[in-house]
Amino acid sequence: MNFNSEQPAWSENVILVDGDYVDKVAFNLIVNFERMIGRRIPKADTARWLDCVALDGGLREGAGSVQVVFMHSPQASALENFTPGSYGSELDGKAFSDHLGEFLISAVSAEGAGSVGTLFAEATGIVCSAKEVRRVMLVPNAEAYYGSVRDALRHADSGKHVTVFAMEPMPGGGFSQEILGYSLMSALGIRAEEIRPE
Repeated sequence: MNFNSEQPAWSENVILVDGDYVDKVAFNLIVNFERMIGRRIPKADTARWLDCVALDGGLREGAGSVQVVFMHSPQASALENFTPGSYGSELDGKAFSDHLGEFLISAVSAEGAGSVGTLFAEATGIVCSAKEVRRVMLVPNAEAYYGSVRDALRHADSGKHVTVFAMEPMPGGGFSQEILGYSLMSALGIRAEEIRPE
C-alpha cells in the first residue's frame, strides 16, 4: 500500500500510527511500571489498544469500518512490545471486528520515503483531504516531527474530527488531543488502583 492518487477509497474512520514510536513508548511504560508496581507486565494487546484509541478519538459502538495504518522504519519487522506484533504475518492485510466495528489493518514501511516522519506527514495530508474520511486519529512521534504533522493538519477539510495522541499536550489548535499513555496503560493491563498512592 502506498499513499498516492490511486489510493482506494478510505474508510470514514482512519487511525495513522508511527509504529516505531508507539513501540518505544510501550517498552518504556512496561519497564517503568514493572519497577513501580512490582509485577511483570505482558505485551500490549494490539486490538485492545486500537479500541482505546478509537474510543478516545470519539468513535462509539457500531462505528462501521476503521482503517488502521502502521508506518514503520524498514529495519523494524514488528511491534516488539505488542501482541500480535509482526507487521508481515500478523498485522498487514488483517482485520478484526468487535462492538465498535471492523478494523482493517495495513503496515507500510518508510523505505524510499526518507523517514517515518516524512511518510506520516504525507499520509496525514492525504487522509485529511480525503472527502470520505470523517474522523482521523493520529499517533505520531510528536517529539520528533510534530511541526510537519501540524502543518499538514492546517489543510484538513473542515468538518473532520481530528485527534492527535501524544505523551504530553502539544501546541496548536483545530484538533482534539489525547494523552497516549492512557490507552497504552489499558492495553498493557495496568489498572488505575495499582498506581494510586495508598
